[in-house]
Amino acid sequence: MAVYRIDGCQWNCYPDTTVLINRLGITDQNELDTVEKQITLLRGIQAEQETEFANVDLEFYKKLHRLLFGDLYDWAGCLRTINISKKGTVFCDHSELETIGIKKFERLEKMDFLCGLPDEIFFSELTELYHELNMLHPFREGNGRTLRLFITLLVRNTGRDIDFAKCGSDMLMIATVKAADGDITLLRDVLSGIIS
Repeated sequence: MAVYRIDGCQWNCYPDTTVLINRLGITDQNELDTVEKQITLLRGIQAEQETEFANVDLEFYKKLHRLLFGDLYDWAGCLRTINISKKGTVFCDHSELETIGIKKFERLEKMDFLCGLPDEIFFSELTELYHELNMLHPFREGNGRTLRLFITLLVRNTGRDIDFAKCGSDMLMIATVKAADGDITLLRDVLSGIIS
């Protein structure tokens, strides 16, 4: 689990811990991390193969989160109701998630989900979208995995392919932190290096 600063840091956690209450009753963070990683990996592969890229909006995005995390958390697919930050990055205020999220997906739809764009424009728009959805951070946990699944489906819908395994998770994290500080150059380089 990512280490977040959370308003009411024990919200939805087992008493006197920061371990999220889960459907499996796991109260040890290391064990939960291991099980969560296994389940979301399998669900992610399944979602990549079976999810139709249609009716794409904020509800679609929430559905992806539910697909990945629904075996673990009752709140999977629900927008967070608390404010969070991580490594000095403050994410979207929880009270604005719905409004801003809807606008992001409406804009993406108006752009025909980046289909038919020349590479230069495609990479610019994709980088901006990745950054914006990362800053939205709409869920209590699992934002990065949901974002990567969504971007994979989006990129494949444009006739391109993407392989996040080609870039280390540390490099992607550094790129998103730099983007949050106002420099999206590294994020664009990372994304363009894993898309064919």
